[in-house]
Amino acid sequence: MDAAQIEQVRRFNRTVTERVGVLHDHYLGRDRPVGEARLLWEIGEQGQDVRRLRERLGLDSGYLSRLLRALETSGLVTVEPHPGDRRVRTVRLTDAGRAERAVLDRRSDELAGSLLEPLNTAQRTRLVAAMAEVDRLLTAATVTLDTVAPDHPDAEHCLRSYFTELQGRFSTGFDPARSLLPDASELRPPHGLFLVARLHGDPIGCAGLKLPPGAPAEIKRMWVAPRARRLGLGRRFLAELEREAARHGHEVLRLDTNKVLNAAISLYHSAGFQEVPAFNNEPYAHHWFEKHIREGH
Repeated sequence: MDAAQIEQVRRFNRTVTERVGVLHDHYLGRDRPVGEARLLWEIGEQGQDVRRLRERLGLDSGYLSRLLRALETSGLVTVEPHPGDRRVRTVRLTDAGRAERAVLDRRSDELAGSLLEPLNTAQRTRLVAAMAEVDRLLTAATVTLDTVAPDHPDAEHCLRSYFTELQGRFSTGFDPARSLLPDASELRPPHGLFLVARLHGDPIGCAGLKLPPGAPAEIKRMWVAPRARRLGLGRRFLAELEREAARHGHEVLRLDTNKVLNAAISLYHSAGFQEVPAFNNEPYAHHWFEKHIREGH
């Protein structure tokens, strides 16, 4: 890791924490630190379950419990078992909590304005654009990739979403029964694997890899949720699947795609895949790609 880059990240973190006031116990002039204030905002009008809050904010269970107790003691939230499952605890704002959240929202707007006010118009535009880019990249760094069984609920959610999108985009519609869908056993070790991408615990993408003995590895069912696009996740999937294919001794990686998936086609070209003659009879494919790979590259 580049030492200069590390130092720049640390300098950025120091500047932001100082400028937005998170170093104080009385964040935005209120009687609570930034952790409690952020939790109030995250609970929102509809409430949240504790597990979801923990995943969304990446907090330790003990620390989250302490924050919730402090807010509950202050009369700002209630924490109750879910009616349908007593193992699940649901957090809701009280009337006092909603009033406090409104104050925090107003003061947050004022703080944001104070950051922009000293700058001229061009500087404001540059700062807001830079913040949007930092937000996008930090979000991308938060995404996790996990190997799961193809019948895992998160995998099934992604596949259903993928098929629904194809149904709307293909002029012929999309019927999974007509497609060359791999059998579930083909996407389980040792015959293959299935990856699910998650952001704050929510599934946002998937990709499968077939690892047939004595034949090229093949990428199947790669999809990224619309809200998670532009995070570089497609390229990250390709790199991870290429590493896995090479690690299992494969020297060629293949995939096929439909002509309307222009962004995917551009991604495959830029990732070093070359178009080749059809290697299967997938009814929804118009383009077939292949890449020669080797471990460590």
